[in-house]
This record gives sequence, structure tokens and C-alpha cells, in this order.
Amino acid sequence: MLAKITGNIPVVADENLLVGFDTSDDGAVYRLTKELAIIQTLDFFPPMVNDPYIFGQIAAANALSDVAAMGGVPKVALNIVAFPISEDMAMLEAILRGGAEKVAEAGAVLCGGHSINDDTIKYGLSVTGVVHPDKIMHNNRCRVGDAIVLTKPLGVGILAGGYNAGRVSDSGFAAAVDSMRALNQHAFALADKYALSSITDVTGFGFLGHLNEMVNCGYSILINSGNVGYFEEALALAAEERITGGGRRNREFLADKVALGNVAVPMQELLFDPQTSGGLLISLGTDDAKKLASELCAAGMQASVVAEVTARREKNIYVE
Repeated sequence: MLAKITGNIPVVADENLLVGFDTSDDGAVYRLTKELAIIQTLDFFPPMVNDPYIFGQIAAANALSDVAAMGGVPKVALNIVAFPISEDMAMLEAILRGGAEKVAEAGAVLCGGHSINDDTIKYGLSVTGVVHPDKIMHNNRCRVGDAIVLTKPLGVGILAGGYNAGRVSDSGFAAAVDSMRALNQHAFALADKYALSSITDVTGFGFLGHLNEMVNCGYSILINSGNVGYFEEALALAAEERITGGGRRNREFLADKVALGNVAVPMQELLFDPQTSGGLLISLGTDDAKKLASELCAAGMQASVVAEVTARREKNIYVE
């Protein structure tokens, strides 16, 4: 739907706009000099946790992730806030404090923002990063023979809904929260020394939806579902058909693009599950992918090699 809408928006031709909204990349990139380009991105959403401080951390980590997915380093961030004037301002202070701490952890500077009065709380960031024009990471430049590394486990969307319904343990949800507020910049810093071909992050379109965006007409992607990391309680909820509306929409959209093989339905649901501040999908050579996954795990991340890039077949994605 959005592709049809944006297709009617006038575009000003500019040779320095290296990445715009005509692609499905994670941010816009504008070249300033032969050696410097800026990445511009923004993201915001309503709370998915009750703790305002943690919500601020998660929303900020989610927005900052797009800069890492473009191969850059965040430098400047601005707050985007919608908040009811009738609410306790201490809650807003906690949200902003959580966000500010994540911006600082990423090595960027928070320097203001904009707020409006709204019935529903929403928070996020507009982020500016920098990247060398020759090192921009697109999301669909994989090479046949590459392997793809996933840097965080799946299932946070299902867990968030299950926790609000009293179906998830405190410890299980705490693990999901820790994953959501973890900066993808740390994973990218370890990956950056390798010859990477493509990167994207896993958010609202789910694991399969964002993998689908990594595909172009020159190749397909084969997933080893047994290697995909996930939260155990999320799989248990999926087995009880406690899934999200977003997951259903993702499944419907991808119906003619993905071959699911004999993968059990609960695992399928995790692959479709919308993620908040999910991990990176990093495409690189097979040997390097194994090394990177090992390094990420040694650094405390739940990473694994989850897919390979194959010669083009009928479908975009095959799951085994």
C-alpha cells in the first residue's frame, strides 16, 4: 500500500541522493563530499512495555538500528514525542532519560527534538549518521554463495502480547526486553571488518518480511529454520495460536513469495512475527559468516548463521 502512495510523490533528481524512498532500505543517504555521506532515519511508536524508562530505551535502540543497517555510525539524534498533557510528567522524563542513555551508549549526541499533545503516548528518534559513500550497506546486494547471520532471537512480538495477557513469565519477558534494548551498533562494530554485501534489521515485517526485502531478481534465499534463534516461551505461545495481528498480515503479504516446506506451524509463526528492535541480518561469505557468528556469541549475543544465498529459483525464499 505504501509503495503505491510513495510512487505518486514527486521526486527531485539529485545525484548526491544515494539512497532515497524509492527503495526499501533502512534510511536515506545523501553524499556531502567524495568521502562523506549522511544517513537520515527516524522511527517512533507507542509503548510495548509498562515501564516508561525501558520503553524509552527500546524505542531509541530501534531508531538507532537503522544507521547500523546502512553501514554507518550515528552522530546526532532528536527526540520525537507525543504525550498527553494530562499524564504524569515524571513518566515522560523517564522515557526521555531511557532514550538519552541509549543515544549516549551509541556514541551519538542528543540535541533536542519536538513534542506534541496527543491522547496516545509515542516516542522515538530522528537520527543522523555518517558513512563513507563507498561503504553504504544496501539491503538487497547479497552475493550468490553468501551466508546470512541473524544477531538476535525471534519472538518478541508474540511475547509482548502474551505478557500483557499474563501468559509469559517475568524472566521470559525480561530476556525479551534485554534483547529489544540492546544496540545493533555493537553487532555491526564486530561485523564491519568483514567483506559484507548486505545488511538490514528485523522489525515490523518480521524475519521473513525483511529477508524478502533482501532478495533481488538475481538470487533466492534458503533458510535453515533449525538454526534460527528464538525465545522458548514465544514458541510455546505460538503452539497455542497466541500470535499477533501483524504476524497474520505478514503471512498474507508473503504468501506467494515464500515456500515454507515442512516447517512446523509454531516455528512458522515466529518467522512471521513482527519484531520491535530486532536483530540485524548480515550477508557475507560463508566462512566469514561462521567466524562472525562465533564472535557475536562470544560477546554475549545470541547469533547464528540462518540462511544461504542461492541461484535464483521460482520463490524469493525457501524455508527448510
